[in-house]
Amino acid sequence: MSAAPDKPVTRDAILGGRVALTQAQTGYRVSVDAVFLAASVDAQNGDKVLDVGCGDGGATLCLAWRAAEVRVHGIDLREDAIARCRTNIAANEWSERVSAVPYDVAASPGAGLSETFDWVMSNPPYLPASRMDQRKSDGVFDPATTETIPLTAWVSFMAGCTKDGGQLALVHRADRIEEVLAALAETCGDINIFPLWPKADAAAKRIIVIARKAAFGPSRLHKGMVLHRKDGSFTSAAQAVL
Repeated sequence: MSAAPDKPVTRDAILGGRVALTQAQTGYRVSVDAVFLAASVDAQNGDKVLDVGCGDGGATLCLAWRAAEVRVHGIDLREDAIARCRTNIAANEWSERVSAVPYDVAASPGAGLSETFDWVMSNPPYLPASRMDQRKSDGVFDPATTETIPLTAWVSFMAGCTKDGGQLALVHRADRIEEVLAALAETCGDINIFPLWPKADAAAKRIIVIARKAAFGPSRLHKGMVLHRKDGSFTSAAQAVL
């Protein structure tokens, strides 16, 4: 895997300024999806959590701030993103319990990953290239937003990294809910679905799905959360998370 050229970056903050974040100036940037994903992971003291497709570290950093006794490890295909994630880990002084390395999810979980984690979370690429709104003449798509492997293979990798009885958490597009559930059902049960509604009168655009590996409990659809008021500002519930 060759090193990618450095990209221009911005230096920002998330969680109300509590977490320092260096991220690429262009392309995919940390969104509220990563923040809500991290908030859905109920990791306990001593747990090990894997962030699959961690990028610059949005969800990794949010979870590390909220769960001070949890060890978090991030992996991503893009070496430049991993370099920025490591910069962020160091800037927030979490190097003793947070780490990130380049890894291709198209490969099987290797040593140190296979059936290792209490929680595995992911904000994966949302669409295959065939469904991207904007075609690229050279056929090259950003792997941060475009699937490099099918969603079923991505979820299978996540499950392969999870201990039996451990949990998987994903944030994804609501219009792919049937694919997410089908992929999880191969190895998991006790599936919980949390819709994120843009406004009270709008259809959900995102879902957070949490499942337990090697479990057989029923699926549950929760009421979820409305993110925005009519004027576009965040609701008090959403603001409390952000």
